[in-house]
Amino acid sequence: MISLQILNKIINTQDMQLITKNALTEEYFQGYETEFQYIKEHFERYGKVPDRATFLSKFTEFNLIDVDEPDKYLLDTLYEEHLYYKSVEVVQKVADLLKTNANDAVEYLHSQLPNLEIAATAEGTDIISGAQERYQVYKDKMNSENPWYITTGFEELDSIVHGWAKGEELVVLFARTGQGKSWVLAKTLTHAWQIGSRVGYISPEMSPTKIGYRVDTLMKNFSNNNLVWGREEPNYDKHIEELSKQERPFVVATPLDFQKKITITKLKHFCQTNKLDILGIDGITYLTDERYKKGDNKTITLTNISEDLSSLSIELGIPIIVVVQSNRGGVKDADADGTPELESIRDSDGIAHNATKVIALRQTGAGLEFGIKKHRDGKTGGKLIYYWDIDRGKFNYIPSGEDAVRPETRQKKATEIKDSFKDGTDVF
Repeated sequence: MISLQILNKIINTQDMQLITKNALTEEYFQGYETEFQYIKEHFERYGKVPDRATFLSKFTEFNLIDVDEPDKYLLDTLYEEHLYYKSVEVVQKVADLLKTNANDAVEYLHSQLPNLEIAATAEGTDIISGAQERYQVYKDKMNSENPWYITTGFEELDSIVHGWAKGEELVVLFARTGQGKSWVLAKTLTHAWQIGSRVGYISPEMSPTKIGYRVDTLMKNFSNNNLVWGREEPNYDKHIEELSKQERPFVVATPLDFQKKITITKLKHFCQTNKLDILGIDGITYLTDERYKKGDNKTITLTNISEDLSSLSIELGIPIIVVVQSNRGGVKDADADGTPELESIRDSDGIAHNATKVIALRQTGAGLEFGIKKHRDGKTGGKLIYYWDIDRGKFNYIPSGEDAVRPETRQKKATEIKDSFKDGTDVF
């Protein structure tokens, strides 16, 4: 009945705003999809709603009635009716799944809950009357004893991006395979832990033990090769003894901890259970899209996931850092002009759209290069180069400027940095 009332009100008032302003689609008009589509196409083609006579000439059985209810009532009732139909479908499928596997049933229900949220008329936020509240947030940031951001662990990077904001922050690190993405992620998360944050690390490819060795290397510059291969490393026992006294967690989880299916709902529970201050994800393609519909391609899936990660950051008030692969075109771009550009992000430009910061990485003869490709709250286009001792987890910044880009200067500086490291091995 409510669909009939809304269509009648649009025809009677010759006003399409009820549909256009609220982005209503034919799925809200069950039983009247054809009528809805006709009105929409007529409006798009002729710039006006069809009048009563035109409409009845097309739909002779349609029941024209007078409608006096306000728009808000009509919309709220429409949303409620739409939610009912969607809920019935989900409940029926859950009931079927419960007959064979309760875990599948609960997982399916969790995946559908975001689609079953109660909708209401969109009223937005008046930023004029709400100015005082905005000012209070500003004062809290300015006067708080605890900063509203987490520094990155790279001092020079902080001078550009300031740090990772505690909420409304989705950071993307992207590069081709083997360029150092995972090490940079481990470095910034290790730094976050060292300055007092509770850290979560999703590791789809490496075990917690190997991530632990990397963190040990980044903390104290132990040889990662020695730790991994079980060779003698002085004072490692003392380091482990000191770590064992710490109560602040650095939690590493693999797909097995999520029953081999890492979803946003499960990540939210993981963050809340461990009371995390920051979350790192070493590979966005390992996540499962809870909004997936039959026929969705990889681009849609990754866009949905990045949107949901952004929303999760806002909801939990923590920064989320995710590693993303660049496509093969990114290699050619990097060889010619530096770090890969945003369009080189593999499978989805929606990832870059939803990110607040995007940092591209590549290894060059000059060092490990950081390219600031997106910074929603600041300047983009910055470039940083670090000499990196992979085995010892050391990063040494090379100052920028015309002199720094000369090949002979780079080589001289590389030799100096290399000699300053104990082993001088694996320096980029």
